[in-house]
Amino acid sequence: MNKQKVALALSRTFMGLSAVSMLMVSVMAFANPQSVMDLVNVKLYNTDAYSSIRGVYGGVGLSLFVAIVYMAWKDVKTGLRFLCMLWGFYALSRIITIFAEGSLGAFGSQWLKIESCFFLIALALSLV
Repeated sequence: MNKQKVALALSRTFMGLSAVSMLMVSVMAFANPQSVMDLVNVKLYNTDAYSSIRGVYGGVGLSLFVAIVYMAWKDVKTGLRFLCMLWGFYALSRIITIFAEGSLGAFGSQWLKIESCFFLIALALSLV
């Protein structure tokens, strides 16, 4: 297999992993918004809160899933650049939190590592 085919296969695999991660949270948010917020020890107290979590994590997450899958088949380079932004901005938001509010807990620290690695993977694949 030549270098271009390997890069394309790795890129699509990574994009699939990213898409599935968005889909998992989206499905969880649609089915039970409280389960998403339980990950960060936040209690939802009213229907507007439930609706907002369904919208942001469910609806937006599902939109991201569809967009990533589409780009994986139609425009891999654009998809990888998009994932650079997505994972990079997720990581940046956690870094801003560290400076603004203090150190992250176990959940945030773990996801900062994952999001940073995913950013670097997307960046590396987009440069191939």
